[in-house]
Amino acid sequence: MVLETKPIVYIISDSIGETAEFVVKAVASQFNSGQVDIRRVSYVNDPEKIKETVREASKYRSMIAYTLVLPELRELIEKEAAVFNLPTVDVMGPMMAAFSRIMSTDPRLEPGLVRRLDENYFRRIAAVEFAVKYDDGKDPRGLLEADVVLIGVSRTSKTPMSMYLAHRRVKVANLPLVPEIEPPEELYLVPPRRIIGLTIKPHLLQQIRQERLNALGLKAHANYANMERILEELEYAQKIMRRIGCTIIDVSNKAVEELANKVLHILKEEEQNEN
Repeated sequence: MVLETKPIVYIISDSIGETAEFVVKAVASQFNSGQVDIRRVSYVNDPEKIKETVREASKYRSMIAYTLVLPELRELIEKEAAVFNLPTVDVMGPMMAAFSRIMSTDPRLEPGLVRRLDENYFRRIAAVEFAVKYDDGKDPRGLLEADVVLIGVSRTSKTPMSMYLAHRRVKVANLPLVPEIEPPEELYLVPPRRIIGLTIKPHLLQQIRQERLNALGLKAHANYANMERILEELEYAQKIMRRIGCTIIDVSNKAVEELANKVLHILKEEEQNEN
């Protein structure tokens, strides 16, 4: 006996079931008020759970929509639903079949991949926003929240490296070291393993700074590019780095990608040591 209730759509998914629910709601909106009861059955990988859900659905005026990547589970739903003459909709199956005709590889058949991709995307966006917010020592509180802190004198690739690492989902804060400005106390609260000191050969730094001044239309012999000043800054930065006990990387003539990958390698080694 089928109980008289408003229509019920059972959504069976090997992940959360958001995709099928979106489709169900879009279709339901085309039928008057779209009033249907949606019941999600998430993270299904057990045949018995499918049978149980189909038996429950058979008691009501209902249908089943499903997003399952494993063919054997899709076949089981169709078989069980046929016993009770329940309508079913395979939300993903036809699309996967069509993709298989145009793609050079077989589907991975891994549940929840879309959600994992979305999580990676949002983690990357969050890391980029973090890098912008805590760039160039804007807010020292970010030093304590960062996955890694880059320190060094001006023009040692701190910002480009921060952005590159952010796109790899690493939260980075960077801090310029200037002799006249004492580093914030937060820097000394960060574990040394999470701090990377960046240094550079003096003559190369002078060249970079002179080019920067030229680009800004300023005099190339300004104090910013003066060798005596550069040596003072580098000596001061080395003193701070030694005091902290952090890893130091020479950025001279190295691409940002190479440097960032070196930082990632260091972080991975530290993580393995902790475990």
